[in-house]
Amino acid sequence: MFRKILIANRGEIACRVIETARAMGVRTVAVYSDADAGARHVAMADEAVHIGGPAPAESYLRGDAIIAAAKATEAEAIHPGYGFLSENPEFVEAVEAAGLTFIGPSAKAIRAMGLKDAAKALMAEAGVPVVPGYHGEDQEPGHLEVEAAQIGYPVLIKAVAGGGGKGMRKVDGPEGFVTALESAKAEALGAFGNDAVLIEKFVEQPRHIEVQVFGDGTRAVHLFERDCSLQRRHQKVIEEAPAPGMTAEMRAAMGEAAVRAAEAIGYAGAGTVEFIVDGSDGLRPDRFWFMEMNTRLQVEHPVTEMITGVDLVEWQLRVAAGEGLPASQDALSIDGHAFEARLYAEDVPKGFLPATGTLAHLRFPDGARADTGVRPGDTISPWYDPMIAKLIVHGPTRAVALTQLERALAETEVAGSVTNLAFLRKLARHEGFGAGEVDTGLIDRDLDALAEEPVACTRTRALAALGALGLHKGKGALAGFTLWAPLRQTVPLIYQGERLEIAVETLGPARFRVTVDETVHEITRGAGWAVDGAAVAAQVVRHAAGVSVFWGNNYGFELVDPLDVMAEGGGAAGRIEAPMPGLVKSVFVAPGQAVAKGDRLAILEAMKMEHTLAAGRDGVVAELLVEAGAQVEAGAALIVLEEES
Repeated sequence: MFRKILIANRGEIACRVIETARAMGVRTVAVYSDADAGARHVAMADEAVHIGGPAPAESYLRGDAIIAAAKATEAEAIHPGYGFLSENPEFVEAVEAAGLTFIGPSAKAIRAMGLKDAAKALMAEAGVPVVPGYHGEDQEPGHLEVEAAQIGYPVLIKAVAGGGGKGMRKVDGPEGFVTALESAKAEALGAFGNDAVLIEKFVEQPRHIEVQVFGDGTRAVHLFERDCSLQRRHQKVIEEAPAPGMTAEMRAAMGEAAVRAAEAIGYAGAGTVEFIVDGSDGLRPDRFWFMEMNTRLQVEHPVTEMITGVDLVEWQLRVAAGEGLPASQDALSIDGHAFEARLYAEDVPKGFLPATGTLAHLRFPDGARADTGVRPGDTISPWYDPMIAKLIVHGPTRAVALTQLERALAETEVAGSVTNLAFLRKLARHEGFGAGEVDTGLIDRDLDALAEEPVACTRTRALAALGALGLHKGKGALAGFTLWAPLRQTVPLIYQGERLEIAVETLGPARFRVTVDETVHEITRGAGWAVDGAAVAAQVVRHAAGVSVFWGNNYGFELVDPLDVMAEGGGAAGRIEAPMPGLVKSVFVAPGQAVAKGDRLAILEAMKMEHTLAAGRDGVVAELLVEAGAQVEAGAALIVLEEES
């Protein structure tokens, strides 16, 4: 076994690898950028090496600096995590050329699966079913248009070097094909330096089911399937294992196909074979097709670990150190059901806009596994993926596990940044999802209801006012102190951009009368809170960002300094501002150009995603304050329209 390894990654996955390595007695080396000097993974590792600036290209994508750090610290192997350099065959070769071990597959295996078109051809030869489509080299638009017509609409245009939904467009009919093709090619070129695309049949009721495989370079086993159908923008949101509705016949067929795929390329280590499944007539062995293979550990690997009892990172280290497969196929079995929910700093009502902020308060519930790379007080950086944590639960049945998931989400406490927590909780309680009726279109079909932000009731606002006065812990200026009449004070708070004026009267020790608008509540504080005589399971926390009431959902309130003068915030519809720090990828207008409400004006790239900035009203462009390629801060004015007459 290795004595010391270096983790060429950051955040949650770096912490995850460090935990297993520590349990195995293996010392660890972390690497970090300027933005991550105080990060959790740096604190957890035995050693840490600075490798560059905050942009990934200046640090986590610098293979030479990472290898140099491994040599300098006398690490014997490098674990790539996922993302960054994890599927870069040139990096694998450089690691091996330096006399180090790469904890993962060979460069040859990564290349075999790196381009979707070549991978599909290889899989077809290995007897793995593939989706009908065009994967040829002729990229002339007219030829691609003919191929799309032969496949039959709707079709999906996909970048051959793609991932994460980039360079992917659905086309419903021939009239939209050319525009979608140009857009997909441009995005693919910018993201991957390769604008080649493939075209495949779009499955109308698709389910995304993937199979975890593990190989030693010669033989492979599968560790059953995961259902990753709950997606938005082609990004996974909640994953589960095993897949609901899975039959023994279907599981055997998919598992055998995945093992054939892995053995066909001499795969070593943990990998995932992703399939698209037509769920319109249940799960049938003749209705699944190979999509791609991820030649690394997946973000959602914990649900597989929970149902199999296998530590996949431990297996990775053992096989990379020269051991054979740790278990035979017959020795692997499924125990119960598991879910994973991805908790992100993002503004769901604003189109899942990635968010930043300092985590003023963070607490995960007992009884759930929380894989995280952040701690209270850490800042969500605009440079990287805004994941806060992955919450994983396991139960004897799907129904029990789903109940555990909903409770874990309800008991998770986050303050200092907007999150998708309420959205995740609504998904966990979604009737169709609860019944196992999952497909990749579920979220989009019910998006309005799922994305609607919960609104704090008057009881919640009343508790927030007590928290603002420091009365949530039985302390503060008014705590239980009265003279001949109740002492009354008005508390100003900001909630969802609205200023509140809440009146608090102290009636006696830990007894208060709180007036919110015209609603009056009597609240007592003992071992817990009681509102109007009824006990409530609410937690009130005051922190650097204000006051939070955690009561099923996370309700955040900002404190108001009475000496501050209120000012109008935000730009009007005629002033287009950057909603967050980012890179201006494209600008589509010029001064003097007339635009209509909703017209696309520019594209901002932030946190690995592109965001379209649109006109808030009809008008004429008066000023263009940026150009493509500019790095801008949140709130920076980008485009100004002429004033309305």
